[in-house]
Amino acid sequence: MAQALDIDRWNLECEFNNTDHRTDLNGVNRLIVRRGQPFTVRLYLRSGNYQPGISSLDCIAETGPRPSEQYGTRASFGLSANIDTSRWSAAVTSPPGDTVTLSICSAPDAPIGRYTLTLGRSGRIEFILLFNPWCPRDAVYMDNEESLAEYVLSQDGIIFRGSYKHPIPTPWNFGQFEHGILDVCLRILDMNPKCLANPGKDCSGRRNPVYVSRVLSAMVNCNDDKGVVLGKWTNGYEGGVSPMFWRGSVEILQNWDAQACQPVRYGQCWVFAAVACSISRALGIPCRVVTNYLSAHDTNSNLVIERYIDENGQLIKSAEMIWNYHCWVENWMARPDLKSDFNGWQASDPTPQEKSEGVYCCGPIPLKAIKEGELMFKYDAPFVFAEVNADVITFMKKKDGSTSNVTTSTLVGQKISTKSVGRDTREDITHLYKYPEGSDEEREAFKKADHQNKLLHQQQNQGLHITIKVSSEMKKGCDFDVFAVVTNNTQSDKKCRLAFGSCSMSYNGIMGGNCGFKDLLNVELSPGAERRVPLRLNYSKYGSLLTGDNLIRLAALLLDYTTREATLAVRNIVLDNPEIKVRILGEPKENRKLAAEITLQNPLPEPLENCCFSIEGANLTGGHAISERLDSTVGPGEDAKVKIYFTPNHSGMRKLVVNFESNKLCHVKGYRNVIIGK
Repeated sequence: MAQALDIDRWNLECEFNNTDHRTDLNGVNRLIVRRGQPFTVRLYLRSGNYQPGISSLDCIAETGPRPSEQYGTRASFGLSANIDTSRWSAAVTSPPGDTVTLSICSAPDAPIGRYTLTLGRSGRIEFILLFNPWCPRDAVYMDNEESLAEYVLSQDGIIFRGSYKHPIPTPWNFGQFEHGILDVCLRILDMNPKCLANPGKDCSGRRNPVYVSRVLSAMVNCNDDKGVVLGKWTNGYEGGVSPMFWRGSVEILQNWDAQACQPVRYGQCWVFAAVACSISRALGIPCRVVTNYLSAHDTNSNLVIERYIDENGQLIKSAEMIWNYHCWVENWMARPDLKSDFNGWQASDPTPQEKSEGVYCCGPIPLKAIKEGELMFKYDAPFVFAEVNADVITFMKKKDGSTSNVTTSTLVGQKISTKSVGRDTREDITHLYKYPEGSDEEREAFKKADHQNKLLHQQQNQGLHITIKVSSEMKKGCDFDVFAVVTNNTQSDKKCRLAFGSCSMSYNGIMGGNCGFKDLLNVELSPGAERRVPLRLNYSKYGSLLTGDNLIRLAALLLDYTTREATLAVRNIVLDNPEIKVRILGEPKENRKLAAEITLQNPLPEPLENCCFSIEGANLTGGHAISERLDSTVGPGEDAKVKIYFTPNHSGMRKLVVNFESNKLCHVKGYRNVIIGK
């Protein structure tokens, strides 16, 4: 007859289990394990000894407010001879005695979250269960250790901004293992409207990474719910801070939690994406931030962006935009709801742009579905397809109210970028989203997507041709020239008008003030001739107009007086901020105080006031930023220099993220990789 084990007390072996489950960076003071992988609990019996084949132990694992076996949020199981990693199971791995080593394994498809495990009549332990990308039976399984180190365990990274001609790496502290962040991530799941409406069904859904990533896509923005970040894309950030201010996700998540789930002000696309990446990695879903340059925002789902310009080549505001760049995330998972060859990277976009099933969220959608033009697949395939592959048609609105087509060569979806595995370099992943421009495969993908428009960029202008050339170095604070180059490829003399203008621009395509304009009414070109027209951009004019993106839009409109045909060339340029130099003073070791000597040279022809440096880094600065202000003004060409002290609390490769602020030069980012010894 079976005898139930009488448990007196237990030891959760947190340090051993958390290290074995790769959750020890969360701390080792509580049990945090991954599904489908055994963990060990040591039981001390009140009376009697464990006897193989005779002793019994009833185990019940429960999660959520109303656990149910029907929903998969409650599992009952007893002792087995051996652990079965395909389901909830338990087995004793110690010899007979009054101390029992119990091995327990969760099902590889169990819902993630907080669990209570009841052992017999008196044992009751609590633990957190996460997705397990190291487990072959888990839907997020990834068979590459280097990729797992990057996409799950790495607490810092690089987000690419700038322009497709000049991608600029921006450091970011994801900080998913910093103290308290996992609890915030679980709270985000609990605050989602589906959980508030039906917590049992929502907790059951947490077995599926497709469901969880869709919830996160909605909850990172606050447009429909008690989400984390409020977006703002216009100047004036009263009641919050500029999206450029943030160095990482930790402070954002901490603020949301501390402010009773009130949204943190403010974010833009890279902030939304970075926060989503932090949460995904914290929960165990492999995740990376990607940047799509020249990203289309299609509002009417026709896969075509219709743009209008005036007779000077300047954009006329419309609902449909082409963002200079746009960031989202990719999560790695199987898609059992689709065909098997659509497993792998799935695009998910937490920036609130268009509603999906009545909510501001987007994805997950397999990258392969976008590449193949499979727009019937879940979720939001047409929107993501347009972001990387929409056609662009440009019209010129004339003063008399009429419109005419303009020949242009705007290509949507350029240099889709993410951080390389194990290195700070850029990896180009455009090929995962689309076939080469103009190829037969790309055209077939368009047909499958019911896309009827011809590619305008394939129409080569055999008459008058115009391009924009720029200097090799364009630094904020300098004066420099840009050039419109006009070529006559015809056999006859040409007389034309050239309007060459520039204006400041936000990364999401919104135009700002005029930075310089030139209108030449009588440009004459003989057959085969080329003319190079300069436009001087002076800091005295553009300096006060720039947004934090440091972007200027150049547009050259050429009108052929003979044929009345108009040709438009557009180029977005990004001005470089000065380099931040970081020198580490002292031997970098765990729990040893270090100093970072940080220097920035003022590149502007005017003094900088209210200068402040801030540093932040996972396992380097205690989960918060450390700031140091300068008392003095920094003149043109002079160095701003500080020492900031910090104490690393964990060994390994770490990234120290640096930010500089002042009255005239803001949101300058830099970083230094530091190897911390044991």
